[in-house]
Amino acid sequence: MPAPFPLMANTIRMLALDAVEQANSGHPGMPMGMADVATVLWTRFLKYDAAHTDWPDRDRFVLSAGHGSMLLYSLLHLTGVKAVTIDSLRHFRQLGSNTPGHPEYGHTPGVETTTGPLGQGLAMAVGMALGERHMAARFSADLVDHRTWVVAGDGCLMEGVSHEAISLAGRLKLSKLTVLWDNNDITIDGHVGISDATDQLGRFKAAGWAVKAIDGHDEGQIRRALAWATKQERPSLIACRTVIGKGAPTMAGTHDVHGKALGAAEVAATRKALNWPWEPFVVPDEALKPWRAAGKRGGKTRKAWQARLDASPAKAEFERAVSGALPAHAYAALDAFIEKAAADKPAAATRQHSGAVLEQIFGQIPDLVGGSADLTGSNNTYVKNTQILDAPDYAGRYVNYGVREFGMGAAMNGLALHGGVIPYGGTFLVFTDYSRPAIRLAALMGIRVIHVGTHDSIGLGEDGPTHQPVEHLAALRAMPNLNVFRPADAVETAECWKLALGSEKAPSVMALSRQKTAGVRGDHGENRSARGAYQLAAASRPAQVTIFATGTEVPIALAAQEQLEAEGVGTRVVSVPCFELFEAQPADYQAALIGETQVRVAVEAGVKQGWERFIGEDGAFIGMTGFGASAPDKALYAHFGITAEAVVAAAKSKLL
Repeated sequence: MPAPFPLMANTIRMLALDAVEQANSGHPGMPMGMADVATVLWTRFLKYDAAHTDWPDRDRFVLSAGHGSMLLYSLLHLTGVKAVTIDSLRHFRQLGSNTPGHPEYGHTPGVETTTGPLGQGLAMAVGMALGERHMAARFSADLVDHRTWVVAGDGCLMEGVSHEAISLAGRLKLSKLTVLWDNNDITIDGHVGISDATDQLGRFKAAGWAVKAIDGHDEGQIRRALAWATKQERPSLIACRTVIGKGAPTMAGTHDVHGKALGAAEVAATRKALNWPWEPFVVPDEALKPWRAAGKRGGKTRKAWQARLDASPAKAEFERAVSGALPAHAYAALDAFIEKAAADKPAAATRQHSGAVLEQIFGQIPDLVGGSADLTGSNNTYVKNTQILDAPDYAGRYVNYGVREFGMGAAMNGLALHGGVIPYGGTFLVFTDYSRPAIRLAALMGIRVIHVGTHDSIGLGEDGPTHQPVEHLAALRAMPNLNVFRPADAVETAECWKLALGSEKAPSVMALSRQKTAGVRGDHGENRSARGAYQLAAASRPAQVTIFATGTEVPIALAAQEQLEAEGVGTRVVSVPCFELFEAQPADYQAALIGETQVRVAVEAGVKQGWERFIGEDGAFIGMTGFGASAPDKALYAHFGITAEAVVAAAKSKLL
């Protein structure tokens, strides 16, 4: 009979093999190759309690190479996570199972984050590790003292976001972050060498990491390396030399074992090679007992932590922050700001209004942690006198993310997933192209992350078409479970910030202007932006024309209304700060707001796509049909015909 350690590791190998074979789909190679490393980590080093997968002070385990999901599902089942049964493994990759092809946050207990798009797990782990350091500084090491462990493959390290992530982690000296690199020298197409010759240890070392190379199948080397990692004052990389598909007699070490079922003959040969006489999905007691003991290993540690929490004067605030609930007084100052803005109707760029809103809420909501991708002054994301979040004490609340839009977005996801932090970060709206994969994962996971996207249209002016987002609003609105806000003035900006902060199950993008725009709202009280769209100005006579607009184009719509009304044409104006929230309204509200007017016109300094929802296929659209140009904003609006006169002309052309 094999010794306990190889038996436990081989249990992972065989469960992965059996599940992929049963599904006739999946990736057995990585779980088989990393089974030894995972066994040492989960039985000796990882701090967790399988009976309480949401324990706040648990270690975070991130499977960045998410295609190897059967490694994680096997570990969750073996350690005793009740929801991940042997039947769950039998239904791997099947509709309705809690073992989907790639790990999904919120779908399977014990899965810390959705992974699969390579490199993003590593990048989100940087945010988790930063969240741990920040929360420890805020609440003390008695309540927050855990590590983040990442399994990453060759593909994760090739992805560009890995460079952004490791350089940021190195700069921040995130010593409780360890990457276990599955260094198997294989990609889907073949050996790594056909496409990459990077000295990965040298790269990580240059970024400020501690690095070590080991045999990923040697229990002693693995154990000593993991112990070494826990003593480092920098983030650590352990390069685990492994054989992909270890145990498969003819396919191990080849790209053939990466992403498909091995077939009955190879599975039978593997069973023989590993001295595994048991039927598929059978876990022998001599393997299951030590695995279940490992799953209970952290129980005493968790109970001791709970006792410290119960005795802590910070208990209520800690539990509130971790739960995601906002403080009771979160909007006290902001409501006064809204009342004054409604009275004064200040004219300013909406990015400036956003900065003013942050001044009102930042001190009231201690969970807020801001940042910018090297555009702090342009994004208006910094609240004066805020300490920078940095080594060595990490108590600050503003992150200098550097020119790393994707890395910033992923790190913000990690901060939100860690808990206790509500992250927001700024860049130009056009650069959501760089951060879009992270925004998409936030939407898929349903987490509260706020992206501040300033310079939202051709109105940014002289920087020209490379920096002028014309298609980005439409592209972002196409993403499910993402709220895209484009407020018109100070009141709407404050209302949209309230909505983003209250959106615990969806991320938000704030599209904000560089150029000054007039105030349009003179009322306060009800958050009218919560409807997504609302009538801002009624017609003075039976309405023949409805003008829909967002952001800086709302004043254009109001000016057009004034001209049309002066000519005897009844005209109403609808402000549309958020398409997604409008779609969530009752059908009767939507129908009444869109109305039955003869003519519908939309005006927005972007492309038309999506506006058919409001104006129909035959409605008029005043906006962009191509890219912008380099010139002052007023000249650009005139040049591209985004004017009140153009709106009036379009409306008249459609009047009977």
